[in-house]
Amino acid sequence: MKITASSSLRQVAAVVAQALSGAGIRAVLTGGACATIYSRGEYQSEDLDLILQSSPTQKALDQAMARAGFVRRGGSYDHPKTQFFVEFPRGPLSIGSDLSIKPAELPIAGVRVVLLSATDSCRDRLAAFYHWNDRQSLQAAVAVAVRHAVDLERIRSWSEREGASRGFEEFADEVRIARAVRRKAGKKSSPNRSR
Repeated sequence: MKITASSSLRQVAAVVAQALSGAGIRAVLTGGACATIYSRGEYQSEDLDLILQSSPTQKALDQAMARAGFVRRGGSYDHPKTQFFVEFPRGPLSIGSDLSIKPAELPIAGVRVVLLSATDSCRDRLAAFYHWNDRQSLQAAVAVAVRHAVDLERIRSWSEREGASRGFEEFADEVRIARAVRRKAGKKSSPNRSR
């Protein structure tokens, strides 16, 4: 699989995951890219953030990314055929003050992509909302929660530990509203079965 001008972020994630895995480099996809994948594109990120779980040399990382068609420019990797770029933020893998993150695996185009779970993707976006009042991140978390079964109790208890109980309540209210709108829209679009 190669990256083209029409490649989606999901497809770019699969190409990068394949290139890194082929080079023996372990990394977890985090940040807005996960929200893009889990929200099925309702939220759009332009970059893919991966936290390294192994310790490749810079040369090995550059070579692996080059196999996927990316060239390092400063702190990011660019590809001539896509607007999506890749960054490797400094670890460890964490969400707020929580360091015990268990990554998930998602098959995309036959490639095993290691990324945050849907619940952790919500928490990751909520961390930006809680700490920087980033409302776009709140909407991204809602978009993920509406489309996936997320562990709201786990998100609530983590939010309390982050000192963001009020922020969690706003998130939970937004999720309830979005789910109700989605159900209502689903009923309107279902065929009329009456005779």
